[in-house]
Amino acid sequence: MVVNKLENVNQKPWISQYPDQIPTSITTKIEPLPNYLKQTSKEFPHKKALNFLGKDVSFHEIYVQALRFANYLKNLGIKKGDRVSIMLPNCPQAVVAYYGILYAEAIVVQTNPLYTERELEYQMDDSGAKVIICLDLLINRVNAVKDATNLEHIIVTSVKDYLPIIKKLLYPFSKQPKAPEIPSKNYIHKFNYIMKISAPIEINLDHVSVDEVAILQYTGGTTGFPKGVMLTHKNLVSNTLMCEYWLYKSKKGKEVILSVLPFFHVYGMTACMNLSIICAYKMILVPRFDAGLMLESIKKYRPTLFPGAPTMYIALINHPDLPKYDLSSIEACISGSSALPLEVQERFEKITGGKLVEGYGLSEASPVTHGNFLWDKRINGSIGVPWPDTDAKIISMETGEEVPIGEIGELVVSGPQVMKGYWKRPEETAATLKDGWLYTGDLGYMNEDGYFFIVDRKKDMIIASGYNVYPREIEEILYEHEAIQETVVIGVPDPYRGETVKAFIVLKEGKHVTESEVNEFCRKYLAPYKVPRQFEFRNELPKTAIGKILRRQLVEEEKQKQVKDENQDEKLS
Repeated sequence: MVVNKLENVNQKPWISQYPDQIPTSITTKIEPLPNYLKQTSKEFPHKKALNFLGKDVSFHEIYVQALRFANYLKNLGIKKGDRVSIMLPNCPQAVVAYYGILYAEAIVVQTNPLYTERELEYQMDDSGAKVIICLDLLINRVNAVKDATNLEHIIVTSVKDYLPIIKKLLYPFSKQPKAPEIPSKNYIHKFNYIMKISAPIEINLDHVSVDEVAILQYTGGTTGFPKGVMLTHKNLVSNTLMCEYWLYKSKKGKEVILSVLPFFHVYGMTACMNLSIICAYKMILVPRFDAGLMLESIKKYRPTLFPGAPTMYIALINHPDLPKYDLSSIEACISGSSALPLEVQERFEKITGGKLVEGYGLSEASPVTHGNFLWDKRINGSIGVPWPDTDAKIISMETGEEVPIGEIGELVVSGPQVMKGYWKRPEETAATLKDGWLYTGDLGYMNEDGYFFIVDRKKDMIIASGYNVYPREIEEILYEHEAIQETVVIGVPDPYRGETVKAFIVLKEGKHVTESEVNEFCRKYLAPYKVPRQFEFRNELPKTAIGKILRRQLVEEEKQKQVKDENQDEKLS
């Protein structure tokens, strides 16, 4: 490792904040991503790469199985650049398929197992995927869309493929209906059969350019349709190495990562799977987040690293059985996907004795661009400073010029982790990537020390009576209320103010509070125009698979309510 201090410290004040252990620039040669699996399997052949509900699998086994999968794909006719979809929860097959696809020089298409037929058909059609690997539980859903897409082959696997005997565990898939019978079709292949008959022939990737696309990571689009983010080998490896250096106290081959973040989500893919493969960490695979299962997993497997989302930490610290569990093995956690409330950070650190800091990223950046230092200076409420080799600035939404320190504008970033572009969307690529800068769509500011703060998404900003209102600021205040477990704030149409503020609230178990009491609480800390005019108490909030609250879904629900009310008024008149 060579540590280079970037020039122009005055223009990049965060450089002076870096501890000596973290380089501001990483000069390690970048190789195609699968090469790191081979290296780790040679250096740590018998070390356990992962544990899946009690079943250990070594790095050597993962490597050999990835080669078997790759060679089978080639025999099916998969060629360089073809797309192959993975529609799996966190399980050994997801890791094997991921690296196997890359060894076959194909492109991985990350697919959420929760997708409906409509969502699945859209993604398969847009990506042009020729092969998909899915759970047996999902075979009917996948089979139903096959003829409407380019899919030629379906590879089917079961959670039992790595578990000859399933013990009674708090396991989400045990609650699922029995898997349907797999149709006997020549285009349907069983994963277990592939592992038996396909040869683990070594594959040389020296001719593969690191600038070639490795992954299509689907994310929300401005048109309302998801778009495929093209991430290259260089993007993915660079961001993973940044993560390794950020965790500078972690030791190669020694750490245990609690891997509940879905691998089909870019954060879980980088911070759990790819990091573990490159650094020889052991992954504790959890197919779906369940607070009780997480507590049991921490107790049994003693993970040291736990990348997660705020809702995960919130669920753990508010679990009624928390006092029964020892969480002291956890040493470092980087929280992403949404803002980390200060109260959650402080309580989690007190309970575990480890460090929990906020970071920032987006699919278009593989995903991480910023983070607070785990063992050095950090600022609560800040997303931290740019990671090694990453540049960032705040620009005016009107002029596009960089704004003075402390002034709010749009965050733009650049670095080796920034995507190649959007799949088959040159216009959206041009609107998002400009002169080497990725326009994030997030509003924020930078302080004089180079720490960045996000105030909100551009599209989430509320304009009430001409004032700019940032939901995150209000949410931070609401999280300080002792009775509130989760909250999200949106803008709803208002005939007088243009928009008004509405807060959705989930209370902690056994707690009770009234609208007027929450209103009074807010008025102590917020200007009158920021105080929510509407409150709605719910048992739960809609979330993504990673636990990110679906703010836009609530916005759409409110719009539909308004249309319904307007139609009702027309009928009455």
